Amino acid sequence: MKHYKITTALALLALLSGCQTLPQSTDNVENEPITENTTTAPAVPVAEEQTTEVVAISDVWQRLRQQLQMPIPDKKLIERYRQWYIANPKHLQQISERAAPFLYLIVDDIEKRGLPMELALLPIVESAFDPFAYSPGAASGLWQFTSPMARHFGLKINWWYDGRRDVPAATDAALDMLEYLYNKTGENWLYAIAAYNTGEGRVLNAVKRNEKASKPTDFWSLSLPRETERYVPQLLALADVIKHAEQYGIQLTPIDNEPAIQVVDIGSQLDLAKAAALADIDITELQRLNPGYNHWATAPKGPHKLVMPSDKADAFTEALAALPKDERLNWIRYQIQRGDSLGVIAKKNRTTVDIIRSVNAIKGNTIVAGKYLLIPVSLQDAADYPLSAEQRVIARQNRNASRYSSKYEVKAGDSLWKIAHQFKVSSSELANWNGMSVKDTLRPGKVLVVWHQTENRKGIVRTVKYKVRNGDSLARIASHFKVTVGQLVKWNQLSHEKYLQPGQMLTLFVDVTRSDS
Repeated sequence: MKHYKITTALALLALLSGCQTLPQSTDNVENEPITENTTTAPAVPVAEEQTTEVVAISDVWQRLRQQLQMPIPDKKLIERYRQWYIANPKHLQQISERAAPFLYLIVDDIEKRGLPMELALLPIVESAFDPFAYSPGAASGLWQFTSPMARHFGLKINWWYDGRRDVPAATDAALDMLEYLYNKTGENWLYAIAAYNTGEGRVLNAVKRNEKASKPTDFWSLSLPRETERYVPQLLALADVIKHAEQYGIQLTPIDNEPAIQVVDIGSQLDLAKAAALADIDITELQRLNPGYNHWATAPKGPHKLVMPSDKADAFTEALAALPKDERLNWIRYQIQRGDSLGVIAKKNRTTVDIIRSVNAIKGNTIVAGKYLLIPVSLQDAADYPLSAEQRVIARQNRNASRYSSKYEVKAGDSLWKIAHQFKVSSSELANWNGMSVKDTLRPGKVLVVWHQTENRKGIVRTVKYKVRNGDSLARIASHFKVTVGQLVKWNQLSHEKYLQPGQMLTLFVDVTRSDS
């Protein structure tokens, strides 16, 4: 397999030659993979007696930029993206700050594999270096894996853990995938990068169509999906802007050229609040470094790994070793109530049926009222784990302050389209409000938020909690708050056939300039 080889001499040569002028080429540029002999830098003669002081690289961006070697052809789309990045310097500055914990790891892995350094910029194109990014196409994480592709390349996905957001694990999987695509597409990196976006089948079929029609088969001559035809130019434009950042007036926040994080093997499940306390860091910082964990603890069946700041890893490891095994998680004794099921108990305690079965040696679903179950539960309140999947969805659901919302509990047979149609909104809006993709499967019991336009934009709409009193009816309550019975029913998922019960709580969205309250 052909790879880029970054030699010490080449790195030194780049340091001596400084920033090059913007590389240009014609539309007929060949798309063969760049080999170790490909370079645009002129040879620098050095006298035998001359002693050259090697300047240590202190910034990962400097290290990365010296290894960007792909030719930048003169194409309109490349120029369009180049100008966008130049006109929006804050975008790359923010990305640089976001990339700080992970860029060293990515650059280091790419160097060890001998791959083109341009691949280190793919997370900018894919996710703007946001490990929590989730696309409408149901792709997730820094490298935007879909679930099937993630599993194919060895990433686990379950209730507790999503390997697509685990940056070290997902980086390995993404580079494995890119190497596979490079081999599959005839060792052509532009083909491989395009295939990362759209699949090798589409790229290879496009090549075959051009061959059959006696047309050129370089990437720029292929007929590919619109998104893919822009994906490769965007990456090349980005590489050019990063390489010549100073020339273009781009300020990239420096990132120390040393490991910022360390992966620690913790051996078994651990509450993230406990882990943060042992490491003497804020739980939000810990979750930012470990976005793969969906809930309040690491996964029971692994991976048993935590990403820690490098300067905290040793102290954390020592503190963890001194922690008794039974203090890694918080446990409760739960007495089974009449009407309980394993599913109800699991939901109530924010865990899974499998965990309850495993801990209590239960086979099947039979439980007996009055008996006790041992259940691992979070050490702190749910809100104290601000970047858990649950809290991220709540934050997204509550972010639209200019509108009012209602809640909808998913029922058997529901679909996103069906619910969206019921509330007269689009499926994509409904998915976005709830941190989902339109392709995601809905499970009965899941609560969705639906945002509504205020009916009187000149009014002041407030959320009101109303406790039903003796003698109340839907008509009386609606009249009092100047809303309709239909609105009350929709906001609270009520049935016209069922009576209101004293003490029942209703949610209303009231224009306080019109109500009698």
